Amino acid sequence: MSARADVRTVMMAAAAATVTAVTVLVGQGSHTLPTAALAAPPAADAVALRARGQQLGYNLDRDAALASFREAIAVDPTHPAAHRLTAATLWIGALFQQGAVTAEDYLGQARSQVHRRPPPPELAAAFRNHLDRAVALAEERCRAAAGSADAHFQLGAAYGYQATYAATVEGSLFGGLGAARRAYAEHQRVLDLDPDRKDAGLIVGLYRYAVSSLSLPSRLMARIAGFGGGRERGLRMVEEAAAYPSDVQTNARFTLIVIYNREARFDDALRVIAELQRQYPRNRLLWLEAGSTALRAGRPAIARQSLEHGLDMLASDPRPRAFGELARWSYYHGAALVALREADAARRAFDRALRDQSRDWVQGRIHTELGKLADLAGDRPRALDEYRQALRLCGADDDDVCVKEARTLMKAGYR
Repeated sequence: MSARADVRTVMMAAAAATVTAVTVLVGQGSHTLPTAALAAPPAADAVALRARGQQLGYNLDRDAALASFREAIAVDPTHPAAHRLTAATLWIGALFQQGAVTAEDYLGQARSQVHRRPPPPELAAAFRNHLDRAVALAEERCRAAAGSADAHFQLGAAYGYQATYAATVEGSLFGGLGAARRAYAEHQRVLDLDPDRKDAGLIVGLYRYAVSSLSLPSRLMARIAGFGGGRERGLRMVEEAAAYPSDVQTNARFTLIVIYNREARFDDALRVIAELQRQYPRNRLLWLEAGSTALRAGRPAIARQSLEHGLDMLASDPRPRAFGELARWSYYHGAALVALREADAARRAFDRALRDQSRDWVQGRIHTELGKLADLAGDRPRALDEYRQALRLCGADDDDVCVKEARTLMKAGYR
């Protein structure tokens, strides 16, 4: 791969990681909310309405969140933040429809082009309309006050969502390349103007972290393109953004879950997830995230506990589910049971998962686990057949982690 392609790939990884588990932030649909959640802010204040919308969104009440952002736009139509947050909520709705709901969707090798099922045209159009309006309003603010750190923050944040939409929903890095550069430059400008604006460190730090993983020639190309490097500094900037009160603080915390998983810092990832569970107790997908992280940490008993709690939440939650969500829950639950050597319960979980429509990589990983069960039962021919199915399905869906594991198991088996 060329240095230029390497830069593009890491930029896509960074763009995706910026919002990785933000996928779990905003669900689709709504239902009867608790009285406290429905109560209007004490005053028609746009800031309070935006904060209320985020609280609703992070608790998976997407329709109510959108309504709150619409109210904020009506109260203060010249502020770009409510348009940006509306676009972000619509974007997350598109990811729900594609079934990208945990950090697992972003932990594999990034590619410059990935096949994605296109979102509904009306959703894509609404996203573009609100994001274009956010950009236009932010640019007006920058022209009126070039030295305003907040004006540049608003502009960079809007361009950041433009880049992430292209990388995640559209599966294309190339469509968001210019927006990614602009987002980075604007937020670096914020830090130059006001070093205390730690929220701007989320985008800058994430790209620095991503660029640091490149080869020396690729790092040089990235710097020519306008991106800085520095792994430790980049991670520290994201951590500081996660500790800084702002409308991207929770986003930064979700981003840390992805980075900590990449770094195999599973205790840190689980700590952040636990903090978010306390803050957003109605977000069932946080228990899915905790379970999958515990599995990567080699702690199947903890994973099982988290997943079974989340499955109980799912069963009593009338809100619409993400594409393949039940299959995802059942896959992780079954994987934990395999590790705990509870074969019969694991098979029942996988049977449920295979009956639910889901992404090919999820189906492939289920076949990997079924192969493990066959190996444990001494049925090596059946195990090999399951691993071959896993290779086919995971390879078709660009799941390099699954492909590598299936190949290893075909050679050595599972014990």
